[in-house]
Amino acid sequence: MDLLQDLQWRGIIYQQTDEEGFKEQLKKEMTSLYCGVDPTADSMHIGHLLPFLTLRRFQEAGHRPIILVGGATGMIGDPSGKTQERQLQSIEKIQHNVECLKKQLERIFNFEGENGAVMTNNYDWIGSLDMISFLRDYGKHIGINYMLSKDIVSSRLEAGISFTEFTYTILQAIDFNHLYENYNCKVQIGGSDQWGNITTGLEMIRKVQGEGAKGFGFTIPLVTKSDGTKFGKTESGAVWLDAEKTTPYEFYQFWINTADQDVVKYLKIFTFLSKEEIEALEESVQTEPHLRKAQKTLAEEMTRLVHGQEALDTAINISQALFSGDIKSLTAAEIMQGFKDVPSYKHEDGAEITLVDLIVNAKISPSKRQAREDITNGAISINGDKVTDVQYVLSQNDRVEDQFTIIRRGKKKYTLIQY
Repeated sequence: MDLLQDLQWRGIIYQQTDEEGFKEQLKKEMTSLYCGVDPTADSMHIGHLLPFLTLRRFQEAGHRPIILVGGATGMIGDPSGKTQERQLQSIEKIQHNVECLKKQLERIFNFEGENGAVMTNNYDWIGSLDMISFLRDYGKHIGINYMLSKDIVSSRLEAGISFTEFTYTILQAIDFNHLYENYNCKVQIGGSDQWGNITTGLEMIRKVQGEGAKGFGFTIPLVTKSDGTKFGKTESGAVWLDAEKTTPYEFYQFWINTADQDVVKYLKIFTFLSKEEIEALEESVQTEPHLRKAQKTLAEEMTRLVHGQEALDTAINISQALFSGDIKSLTAAEIMQGFKDVPSYKHEDGAEITLVDLIVNAKISPSKRQAREDITNGAISINGDKVTDVQYVLSQNDRVEDQFTIIRRGKKKYTLIQY
C-alpha cells in the first residue's frame, strides 16, 4: 500500500485539486509540501494536530515538510469559521506566540537529512511588503468576484467583514507563491476549511509564475465525534499542547476516555501505527472492550508524541495510583498534575489539626456532626487510606513531601489540602 492508499484507508483525504497529477508528482521526485498555522494563541490545541501529523506522514515517505508559522497572517486573522472579526494582537504578543508554537511543532518533525523539515515564518517576506507592491504585484491577480465566490468570504458577507480580513486569502496566496518560488514547494496541506485559501494560492502561482507552473492542494476532513459533540473539547475547555495549560496527565486522560465508537478512527488518523496493528486493536474493541487496549494505546502514542516518554510515564503512574487509591505513591509534582482541578483548601499555619476540624474547615463535610458521621461510616480517606477514628489528628506524616494531603469523601469527592 503506497502513501496515498494508506491515507485513503485512514480516512485522511478530503479534497484534492488534481488527484492524478498529485500522485504522479509524488512518484516523480522528493516533493516539498507545506502546512501553516497562525499564532493567535501561545499554544496549539489538538484540533491543530491532524494536518501537521499528515505532513509528517509525507516526510516519513521521503518528502520534505515545510512548516509555516504565520507571524504576518496572525496579525490579520483568517475569517474562516468565524462569525465576527478577530481581536487584533500586538506585534510583541504575536512574536511570543510564534516562538511557543515553533517549540511545539519541533517535537513532531525530523529536521535532519535530505528531507529534513524546514521551519518558516511568513513575517519574513510579508512584514516588509509595502502597500503599493501588495496591490500591484499580487492584488492585481485576484479578482473581487473570485474572492466573493469563496465560502470563507461569502459566509461572512451578511454579518459583515472588514477589508483587513477580506484580504487574508491573498496573504495566504502570497505564502504559497513565495514557498513555490524559493523552496520549490508544490503542495499545500490544510483542514477542509482551508480549501478556499489553498485554491487562491494555486491561482496566484499560476498568474505570477506563468501557465506552466503547477501546484497542488490537499485537504483533510474535519474531525468529528460519533455522539455529535465537538472533538477536542472537555468540560474545562480546549485540550492544549502546552503542558502548563493541559497537563500531560489531563492530555493522557482525554485520549484514554475516547468512546469505543471513535477510538479506531482516531488510531488511524492520529497515530503512526501500522494497518495490522490498528486492525488488531479494532478486533480487541469488538471482543474484549473492557480491557480498553485501543484507548490505552491511543493515549500512550499521543502523549509520547506531544510530551515525550517521561511525561507519559508520569501520566500512567498518576492514573494507576488514582485507580488503585494508592495516593501515597505519588510525588508532589504528580499530585499537582492529577489534582489540578479538584477543590483545594490552604491550611495556613500548617499545625496539627483534628480530622473533624479539617474536613469542616475545608467544607468537605458541612458540620462537625456530619464530619463525625462520615468518618465513623468509613466515608473519609487520607491519601487513599480509610480513617474511621473521629479523634484522628493529622500530622506531618500525612503530608506528601510536606506540601499536600488528599482527603476523599465517598468514592469521588477529592479535596487537595495545601500547606
